[in-house]
Amino acid sequence: MAIWRSVVGKMWLTIIGLVAVVIITLGLFLLEYIDLSFTEPEKIKHLFIYSGIIGFLLTTFFAFFLLTKITQPLREMKDAANRVAQGDYSTRVTIRSSDEIGELANTFNQMASELHTLIRDIQHERDHLSSVLRSMTDSVISFNNEGEVILTNPQGQCLLKDWSTVDWSDDDLSERDSNVPGPLRDLFQNVIISTSGKELTGKIHVKSGVWSVVMTPLVSTDSIRGAVAVLRDVTEEFRVDKMRKDFVANVSHEIRTPLSMVQGYSEALMDDIVATPEERRELVQVIHDESLRMGRLVKDLLDLARMEAGYLEMEFQQLDVNGLISRVYRKFNALAKERNIVLTKSQEDPNLVLEAADVDRLEQVLTNLMDNALRHTASGAAISLIAARIDNDKGSWLEIKVMDLGRGIPPEDLPFIFERFYKADKARKREMTGGTGLGLAIVKNLIVAHGGTISATSQPGEGTTFSIHLPVYANRIMK
Repeated sequence: MAIWRSVVGKMWLTIIGLVAVVIITLGLFLLEYIDLSFTEPEKIKHLFIYSGIIGFLLTTFFAFFLLTKITQPLREMKDAANRVAQGDYSTRVTIRSSDEIGELANTFNQMASELHTLIRDIQHERDHLSSVLRSMTDSVISFNNEGEVILTNPQGQCLLKDWSTVDWSDDDLSERDSNVPGPLRDLFQNVIISTSGKELTGKIHVKSGVWSVVMTPLVSTDSIRGAVAVLRDVTEEFRVDKMRKDFVANVSHEIRTPLSMVQGYSEALMDDIVATPEERRELVQVIHDESLRMGRLVKDLLDLARMEAGYLEMEFQQLDVNGLISRVYRKFNALAKERNIVLTKSQEDPNLVLEAADVDRLEQVLTNLMDNALRHTASGAAISLIAARIDNDKGSWLEIKVMDLGRGIPPEDLPFIFERFYKADKARKREMTGGTGLGLAIVKNLIVAHGGTISATSQPGEGTTFSIHLPVYANRIMK
């Protein structure tokens, strides 16, 4: 910066100007008297010139003195203030004196120190908040008053990315509301227009998930400047709660029918309503059958509960699957002939060996699947029991298929057939077929316990195929 633009420069120019005005004024008034009254007027003129030069030198020295004592410290403080403004809060000014400039420098250093401490505390709080947000399993999304996202944690960012594939556009929405994801718009609008400043909660369904939302307003001194949404994925809790309710309802339904029959027929026996021994034996047989059915239902429920809790004991050993297939085939062959159903099995293969399997549990699986196939296959159709070994880049697997040409399963029911008490045929009554509705759920748990998978493919009217894939070298033992 040019010296004449500084405070000292202006003072220097002002003093020089004053000295020059004084000397010129005296010279103009005394000039006509110098020639008349003084014998050596040239010396007087020289005196004026020397006085002007000395005055100029003195003011210049004074200016440089002020420059050192005032301008330079002020310039240092200005440079220090610029560095602080740029984020260097460790900047300090050297204190050169104990006058007002020194006091100003000392105050500046104290201000910089306090500001450094404050910024450091704010950074620590920000880092702490950032760590908390990153460690949260819930999704946190913060919106400003215009509905724009201003802050998210990683979970919230992933959620927004996932929801971005869904079209939430609506021509009737304002620009503010269109920035907010569709499921959160109602809560956001209610929070923004609310005057109470209270948080709002709700549940939203997006795709196949269920989310619990807590929307809290960001309140400033005189208005609401945005909202924070905390979203928790409660899909599993929602599914478990629904399963619990369905389970209670289904168990009650399944037990109510045999209990009613047992109660009704037993009351008929007690009241001597039956007249002949044949009728009495018939009622006793019905009571016996229904009690057996309830026993099977309770047994299946206990087995399923132990499987899902991980307490089902299994004995793993090497298993020749050819023998297993033959036993299941012989068990159902006579029943198939009675119903005029053609039952076939695959040829024996020496490679059909599992290194670790529970033969009784796998026989239970195949027995259940074959029983279902016989019950849903009409006379004159066919059922096939096929086993083969598959070697691929994922390892060695043994595939067992139970294929029937029965009524089939509707496509909308296929994803749910392994759930407890689920009936693909809504018109079918279990009291007519003797099933408990738990067979396929037990089958799936037993296959998973062997480290395998089970799936079903079906076309209504064309039949159903259950495919089991078991790892040849699996060694998973359920304790």
